[in-house]
Amino acid sequence: MSKKNSPRICAVITRNDPGLIAAASRYADLFEVRIDLIGGDWLKLAKMLRKPWLATNRLKIEGGAWDGSEEARRNELLKAAKAGASIVDVELASPDIGEIVPQIKKYSLCLVSHHNNRRTPASATLRRVIEAEIAADADICKLVTTARNSEDNLTILSVIGEYRQTRIVAFAQGPRGQLSRLLCPLAGGDFTYAAIDGAETAAPGQLTLSQMRRLYGVSGL
Repeated sequence: MSKKNSPRICAVITRNDPGLIAAASRYADLFEVRIDLIGGDWLKLAKMLRKPWLATNRLKIEGGAWDGSEEARRNELLKAAKAGASIVDVELASPDIGEIVPQIKKYSLCLVSHHNNRRTPASATLRRVIEAEIAADADICKLVTTARNSEDNLTILSVIGEYRQTRIVAFAQGPRGQLSRLLCPLAGGDFTYAAIDGAETAAPGQLTLSQMRRLYGVSGL
C-alpha cells in the first residue's frame, strides 16, 4: 500500500494500555486521546506518544463520559493544547465556544465537532452545521451522524465534496454507517477514526485499526 495514497487513520485511545498503544503505533497515523474515558492518567499517557495526537474531552450530550464541570472540562482541553496536542476537539455545542476556540488556537489546531446520535438529517441541515463550525473558526470541521439506512452513508459523505477547500471529517456511526467510516478519507475527508482493538470501541459501528488497514489494503489503496 502506497504511503502517499494511504488514507489517514486516527486510533482512539480509551484506556491506559502502553503495550496496546505501542502495537497500534505501527499502523496509526495519529491518536485520539479520550480524556473523558481515560481519566486522570491521560496526560502522562499522551506525553509517551510518538505520533501526533488529538485531544477530546467529550460532553455526555454528544456521546461522551465527562461528568465534571464545564470549566474543568475546558481546562483539561487547554492543558492538552499546551502539552503538545496537534489538534484539540471542541464541540460546537460548547457554551463558551467563542472563548475556547481562540485560546486553543494559540497552541494547536482546533477541530470543531458536532454529533447527532439519533439520525442523519437532510443535506441542507448538514451544510448548516458545517457553516456554523466554519463560523466558529474551526481548522477542521467534524460532523458525525447516525445511519438508519444505507442511503445515509451517501448523504453524509456528500458534504465533504461540497466543501473542498475545508478540512472535514464526516461519517455516520452505527452498524449501517461503517461504509462511510471507511470511505471518509477516500471521499476527501481529512482522516477517519478506528478502535485500537475490538474491546476498545468508543462509538457505535467503529471498526478496528487492523480491520481498516486490511480493508484499505485489499482495495489496493
